[in-house]
Amino acid sequence: MSDEKPWPDSIRASDCEQHEPLVRRVLAPNPSPYTFTGTQTWIVGAGADVAVIDPGPTGSGLSIGDPPDANGQGHVDAILRAVAGQRVAAILCTHTHRDHSPAAKPLKDATGAPIIGCAPLVIRDSGPRADSAFDPDYAPDRVLTDGERLSGDGWTIEAVATPGHTSNHLCFALLESGALFTGDHVMAWSTSVVSPPDGDMAAYMASLQKLYARDDRVYYPAHGPAVTKPRQLVRGMLGHRKQRERQILKELERGTNVIPDMVSHMYKGLDPRLTGAAGRSVLAHLLDLEQRGRVAREADAWRLVA
Repeated sequence: MSDEKPWPDSIRASDCEQHEPLVRRVLAPNPSPYTFTGTQTWIVGAGADVAVIDPGPTGSGLSIGDPPDANGQGHVDAILRAVAGQRVAAILCTHTHRDHSPAAKPLKDATGAPIIGCAPLVIRDSGPRADSAFDPDYAPDRVLTDGERLSGDGWTIEAVATPGHTSNHLCFALLESGALFTGDHVMAWSTSVVSPPDGDMAAYMASLQKLYARDDRVYYPAHGPAVTKPRQLVRGMLGHRKQRERQILKELERGTNVIPDMVSHMYKGLDPRLTGAAGRSVLAHLLDLEQRGRVAREADAWRLVA
């Protein structure tokens, strides 16, 4: 489309920016090494009612990183300003990390709109978190399953189940324009964190293959620029994950058998703040390889299966 605006030159939290006739974006003030410029809340609809996708953080927001991420304060007010004069028909959440879903409740309180989308999920993990903790207070009024649709004035949204980053992750397809809101499943600025025990590499790869088989025109992720060549990016992401798997197998062949050493060999020049993320991804690959009978572990050490 000639009036499409995939990625504006100036990016400021709380501004409402038009990306195409049915799609606007409000950026939350929670930039970090894990969220890029912040969580992007997408508003769908140009008529009497709208849907809000990934309402984002609120209150004290995230508690990851050093220093902690900015807290997202004022983001709900920014969303309300953006939809002034329109009815919020639905609040949609792709998943329940704390940089995505906590603002759903105050937005519902302010508008009366139902919270719709992914299933609730609370999980606590003793390992180092590379992504945001889950939102324990998320309470949807309706959970969407794969292929279910929701309609408003001039727009139709279809749920696309994409487990992997989290087991409850959904993408949302806007049928009128060919756009897909990909949450954290596919982003142009970074690979998605797949952090066990809830993050699952085999499920993530299957979800990538599922998107590769689709014909979406553009992706709007929750962090970073729009993806204007979706299948090309997904193909590259599949190749990248397979390359990481080969690297891990090569490290094991060389006798490197613990994750911290693998990370130091495989991720040269990595920002130290992202070491935890790299370690979780390596673990996700190793667990997938273990399920397939390629590797085995003893305590914290891993080895190839003969």
